[in-house]
Amino acid sequence: MRNTRKVVLIGLLVSLGLILHFVEAMIPMPILVPGAKLGLANIVNLIALVLIGFRGGLTIFFLRVLIGSLYAGTFLSINFYLSLGGGLTGYLFMALVYYLFQDKFSLIGVSIIGAVFHNLGQLLIAYFIIKNPGIFYYLPYLTLLAIPTGIGVGLITYFTSRYLPVVEGGGAGDG
Repeated sequence: MRNTRKVVLIGLLVSLGLILHFVEAMIPMPILVPGAKLGLANIVNLIALVLIGFRGGLTIFFLRVLIGSLYAGTFLSINFYLSLGGGLTGYLFMALVYYLFQDKFSLIGVSIIGAVFHNLGQLLIAYFIIKNPGIFYYLPYLTLLAIPTGIGVGLITYFTSRYLPVVEGGGAGDG
């Protein structure tokens, strides 16, 4: 019964992540930094990390990026690799901080770290594609934008996860 519940929760969170991804794509961002976004789909990654654990959250992340890129027609494009590289870097650093420094960082802090490292991961992928170190001049601007978006994602995750049950074998452990 626990496995069924976990599979259903993963399916629901992947679906919610896809919805947030496509809703965010429709929001115009009047910001001077190209590619800057709110990171709404990261809410789902952070909720999954809290409720299901590392592997479940990683599964949700990969499914969301894969299915989202297939729907958007960006599979194996530069956008796909930027999303995959940035998202994976952000998720891994969020998980690292969440599990190793849970007593020192709130979900808001974990979210900010995820947003900052998401941007760094994307810039690293962009650098490997275009081979121009000038791309790293975006990092301070992206970091400044990552702080408020990370706070927003962290707050939403904090208030949402308080009302959702942790799946057995997930959450603080790894199910």
